[in-house]
Amino acid sequence: MMRVTDAPVAAAYRALPDVARYQDWDLPYTLERAHDSVRKQDDLHDVTAGRWVSIAIEREGDVIGDLALGLDADGNVGTLGYTLAPEHQGRGHASEAAAALVDALFEQTTVHRVMATIDPENHASMRLLEQLGFQFEGVLRRGALVRGEWLDDAVFGLLRDDRLAWRTRERSRPGNIELVELNAANDLAYRRLRTHHFQERFVAPVIRSLADAMLPDVVDGAPLTPWFRGVNADGIPAAFVMITQASAHHPHPYLWRLLVDRRQQRRGIGTMVLSSLIAQLRDEGHARLLVSYVDAPGGPKPLYERFGFVPTGEIDDGEVVAALQL
Repeated sequence: MMRVTDAPVAAAYRALPDVARYQDWDLPYTLERAHDSVRKQDDLHDVTAGRWVSIAIEREGDVIGDLALGLDADGNVGTLGYTLAPEHQGRGHASEAAAALVDALFEQTTVHRVMATIDPENHASMRLLEQLGFQFEGVLRRGALVRGEWLDDAVFGLLRDDRLAWRTRERSRPGNIELVELNAANDLAYRRLRTHHFQERFVAPVIRSLADAMLPDVVDGAPLTPWFRGVNADGIPAAFVMITQASAHHPHPYLWRLLVDRRQQRRGIGTMVLSSLIAQLRDEGHARLLVSYVDAPGGPKPLYERFGFVPTGEIDDGEVVAALQL
């Protein structure tokens, strides 16, 4: 629990504009406000039904941030929040602390659901939640009153079973991947693949890709020619890939979509798919593979850089165009 002695540190980082940007407290955030907040929990020594508590995040004995947890009156549903001083962000501290709290709630209390609401533009927070197994549940339009303004509020939820399934999901590199044609017998399994919500600005869902394949764009006077496959990883539908084939109007193949299901990520599947695709295109005699991507944290840029894709200097609809010499 945070105590009055922690108030000066909390006041210092909570008063910073970059920290408060996506939070709902009034500004300026004063030391007196911090003192009042922690004094309200002087009588508490653990999470408590019907109450909010602030829990310090410590590193080597120093407070670097805090978790906020509110339980409903019955102690069955928790609402999670987190704040971290800027100099400690981006190192996994908030994620580690939130994971520990969530696991303790599910293991030691009657809590069956934990939720969090965030600004839909707060992609870093969205990424933190989804990498703990939280799922996007929708947006409350103008559902949060923040400093006198009604703003949209994105809702994420995690059930006890969700967390168990997330913690026990397969994480090892597949022994084998296979690119398979989609047909009436298997297409539903691939249409059900989903990225994390924060990744939807980087890659469209499979159903959108299939629609684009049926009604391809006309570029440079000719429609694109899509080629797509589902990806099995050790026999399990895990990913989807689509390129545009080379033609007289489009001399180089273009990597149009590469989507790995949220539960299958961090297993090296994207790397294996891209390696297989590059080998296939080389065997077919192609000299160059194009791709475009949104250059933002959490995006696919590092993957393409590892393979040697180099930006061409062209920007297409806000995306960086890069090329790999085959």
